[in-house]
Amino acid sequence: MKNPSRFDPVWLDREYNNRARVPGHAAHFERWASDSAAARQGHRALIDVRYGLGAGETLDIFPARRKPGTPPAPVLVFIHGGWWRSLDKSDHSFIAPPFVQRGACVVVPNYALCPAVTVPDITLQMVQALAWTWRHIGAHGGDPDRITVVGHSAGGHLATMMLACDWSQVGDDLPSALVKNALSMSGLYDLEPVMHTPFVQESLHLTRAQVAMASPALLPAPPVREGRGQLTAVAGADESSEFLRHNRLIQQAWGERVVPVCEALPGLNHFSIVDALAEPKQRLHKMVRGLLEV
Repeated sequence: MKNPSRFDPVWLDREYNNRARVPGHAAHFERWASDSAAARQGHRALIDVRYGLGAGETLDIFPARRKPGTPPAPVLVFIHGGWWRSLDKSDHSFIAPPFVQRGACVVVPNYALCPAVTVPDITLQMVQALAWTWRHIGAHGGDPDRITVVGHSAGGHLATMMLACDWSQVGDDLPSALVKNALSMSGLYDLEPVMHTPFVQESLHLTRAQVAMASPALLPAPPVREGRGQLTAVAGADESSEFLRHNRLIQQAWGERVVPVCEALPGLNHFSIVDALAEPKQRLHKMVRGLLEV
């Protein structure tokens, strides 16, 4: 799929437009919003904490339930999806309670949305959010040396980019292994087909240069050393052939040492996989708890 003439616009829209593929997607969004409002009301949380001065540069913190004198909590940073152009951290607060109850600190960052910004701009915003988290999460009971990043769809792309980040270029105080491990749900790893997909073109305005700099599968595999962890790649088995291809692609590109787990989870589509993350009985939820060691 390297020759642009081979990209059929009708096929691309059919493969990548998940809202069209899943007629019940609106019910997912409504439930996420209502459950997230309840999560913010029912749990101690710090809302709209600034990690930068730009548009969208805020995050929510859900501190762990810890007894005095216990060690700092592992940190789960969840990055939401929406094709880099929609949705909000406030739609995803429902992710936090099950992990908080198990002893994790949960951080949910926001970012500015396309077309006001570019995908590389958003990637750099997430770099800022992670750097802020490492520097400040200790004040909220979190352990800066135990940060796991999880993302869905566009957020899966961003989580993967965080694992690949060279943190020495971001700040002299930051460790090379700032992100201990990451899990990407339904992530996008080669943005070239996305650049040719009609329904997102007007929002994303992707260029070839941006595809080259912001496609994880086109970047060198991050080294697994000095405490830096690995990537777990998952997608719903009921997703399109392209999302399943992306899921396999990142393991092929980075190798099994860096991406030891690459699974298509039975019975899940592009939206129900997010519900599975917050459901303690689901394998996906247990996978993330394993990464957090809670």
